[in-house]
Amino acid sequence: MEKNRVAVLGIVVNNREETSRKINNILSDFGHIIVGRMGIPYKEKGISVISIIVDGTNDEIGALAGKLGNINGVKAKVAITY
Repeated sequence: MEKNRVAVLGIVVNNREETSRKINNILSDFGHIIVGRMGIPYKEKGISVISIIVDGTNDEIGALAGKLGNINGVKAKVAITY
């Protein structure tokens, strides 16, 4: 059995109007590993920044980051504990 990790997922969204539904659907699918979420619109730069704390396996965390990163206009990076 794989050990759970706690990680921070940083997401930068360039076109919120076009991507918000896709992002929220993916986050809902992975809701069982999400501990907390904070989203901030950065109007001066025309982007939104979301930080998510997750508690899951490496596979779950990687799948979440990968699905988000595959959305056009979305960048997702993970900082994971060992």
